[in-house]
Amino acid sequence: MSEQLDRRSHAYRPDLADIRLRGRVTADRYIEGMPAEVIVPVAALHPRPDPESSIDTQALRGEALSVFDISGGWAWVQLAADGYVGYVREQAIGQGAGPATHVVSVPRSFLYPGPDLRFPHLDALSMGSRLRIVGTAETRATPYAILEDGSAIIAAHLLPVAENLTDDTVSVASRFLETPYLWGGRSGFGIDCSGLVQMALAMTGKSAPRDSDQQAASLGRIIDPDTDGLQRGDLVFWKGHVGFIEDPETLLHASGGTMYVTREPLRDAIDRIARLYGLPTCYRRP
Repeated sequence: MSEQLDRRSHAYRPDLADIRLRGRVTADRYIEGMPAEVIVPVAALHPRPDPESSIDTQALRGEALSVFDISGGWAWVQLAADGYVGYVREQAIGQGAGPATHVVSVPRSFLYPGPDLRFPHLDALSMGSRLRIVGTAETRATPYAILEDGSAIIAAHLLPVAENLTDDTVSVASRFLETPYLWGGRSGFGIDCSGLVQMALAMTGKSAPRDSDQQAASLGRIIDPDTDGLQRGDLVFWKGHVGFIEDPETLLHASGGTMYVTREPLRDAIDRIARLYGLPTCYRRP
């Protein structure tokens, strides 16, 4: 008999399951996932192999994952960073040539066919994308980082993977102000509330689960705003929503109300959201 495991973070179906779940779930076969990585700027992760199904989350270029099945143009995968399970297009993944050396550290940056910003760009990459840099070049006093295929990106837009952008999560989140809200989004091109929290924590060297209910159950410790007070970087949760405390009076969040990342008075947000979804369910200090 199978345990009731969260399918968002455990790879199992009636016909196939992660070998690490043997004895916990029932499946026809148990296999070890094959390592791969994302090779497109942003890969949508769906709950079913269906392009019309909702987007649960996104994986960024260079992110590692395990592949359990490929069928009909879809790959059933589990992301390495947060363990999320779902389906991506087969063409969005490939075999990596080695570990990433750098991570994109600005909300968005362009990838060029060579080290010259006047070249037509090849792709746009989001903060959090992971790249293997093999060299450097300089054109008209602008330094570039060179990838294995000869393409180039502005060097100042990267950090070595071992470095953190800052220790202030709110300053990272504020870089996404006015980024469009996108359900399931987790990039500089579109982001949702829990994606913003996960991204900001990741760029400060902290891991976080993907969805707001998972974050509300595990991030840091619960605080009481009346006795503990609120400070920069605290998180306030509602049913299905989360945002950063920028200061004790200000909320910074990816808002489905404005449809972009915004800041607003905390009291106004609490009153507005209460009319639809109730009062905050908890406050946590990561």
